[in-house]
Amino acid sequence: MTVQATRAAEISGEGDSGGRAPIPAVLPADRGLPWLGRVFEYAKDPVTLMRHQWDTYGPVAPFNATGNLGAMLLGPDACGEALQNRDKAFANGPAWSRLVGPFFNRGLMLLDFEEHHAQRRIMQEAFTRPRLDAYTRRMHPAIARGICGWDAASRFKSYWRLKQLTLDIAADIFMGGAADTSRAEMDRVNRAFIDCVQAAAGIVRADVPLTRWGRAYKGRVVLEDFLRHYLPAKRAEQTDDIFSVLCHIETDDGERFTDEDVVNHMVFLMMAAHDTSTNTATAMLQFLGQHPAWQERCRAESQALGDEPSMEELEGLESLDLVMREALRLRPPVPVVVRHTVKETVVQGVEIPAGTEVVVALQFSHTLEQYWTNPNVFDPGRFSADRREDRSHRFAWTPFGGGVHKCIGLYFAGLEIKAILHRLLRDYHWSVPPGYRPPLDNHSLPFPKDGQPITLVRN
Repeated sequence: MTVQATRAAEISGEGDSGGRAPIPAVLPADRGLPWLGRVFEYAKDPVTLMRHQWDTYGPVAPFNATGNLGAMLLGPDACGEALQNRDKAFANGPAWSRLVGPFFNRGLMLLDFEEHHAQRRIMQEAFTRPRLDAYTRRMHPAIARGICGWDAASRFKSYWRLKQLTLDIAADIFMGGAADTSRAEMDRVNRAFIDCVQAAAGIVRADVPLTRWGRAYKGRVVLEDFLRHYLPAKRAEQTDDIFSVLCHIETDDGERFTDEDVVNHMVFLMMAAHDTSTNTATAMLQFLGQHPAWQERCRAESQALGDEPSMEELEGLESLDLVMREALRLRPPVPVVVRHTVKETVVQGVEIPAGTEVVVALQFSHTLEQYWTNPNVFDPGRFSADRREDRSHRFAWTPFGGGVHKCIGLYFAGLEIKAILHRLLRDYHWSVPPGYRPPLDNHSLPFPKDGQPITLVRN
């Protein structure tokens, strides 16, 4: 009997629990440090903590953090219930607001129900296939400019260089180049984004100097001032950058974004676009550097194309697509999402009270042996047409979330990441020691604290 089947049998009172107590009908208490709960355990190793909660409690586990006794949902069945949200018990806004609300206020991720539907309906117009094709054509020159200064090195800090590159791409695709903006100003914007994202790990949740939230409040001001400076020009003339598109898109019913909507969505989209793409591209560099046969396989496909492949050609890079999917499985840029219950609900037979903070542990589903062959092994072939292990369960692989809040920019992100790796494969070789494991900072979106050094050699 699989773990999931065992859990289901325990809930229904059937089967042998193997010595483990049946899952309770209500959320149990959980031990941890006073007030802090399991925060430090999560920061040290999220997957190890998830495994402990799963082994101890099952698919619905208590999760005590910073004075709040919440719940952690584990495995594709429990996570799927929250993502589908059929009884509309789970809300995004209150949960994310507690972590980063003041800094990504009114971003799409923080909206719920009818309001979210209305705003997403408008924004979807910015990610139609013709617009994605235009963005793809724009990003190639930005990528070429960004990596032209990458020199061969034995300890090339790939994460930080990729982060600068993706911000440069965002400045072009989202801002239309921001021609009158200096490198120093873009560095300031990048720092503001970092401060806003890292606010999620803040213990003091107020505008207090020298704290994570204090720095994030200042960062939000920087981002708003930056965007508002360009807003009048973007309203005045329609171009094919996302900032201008958001200013001008309109649904068939005449719905449009206000100036406040545009600024709020731009702050969130620029953060999501360059942070998550950086993390995924960084993971791909590591795995390709440790698996030279896959690197050569991907390089052969890229060398068959030109420097600036079309959207259709990028989509046809089969090996690179397999590697990207496997990197998203092993190191998803967003390992968990959070929700807040607006009413009492039941998940996998466990009652979760109204007002509960819920952690939906997406990454843990990527590690379960009943859905993945040797889940700790880098094996892009598991996503090939003849295997498709990701179809073992609808929610076995969820790097972009699911349900109505599934990442609206997932196709844009895939094209950007492939375009970056395509260019790197044509211009460079690189290697990473087989035993290297990046020391991840898990306080917010995980990133390698050492910058992930690689040995970079120009072709």
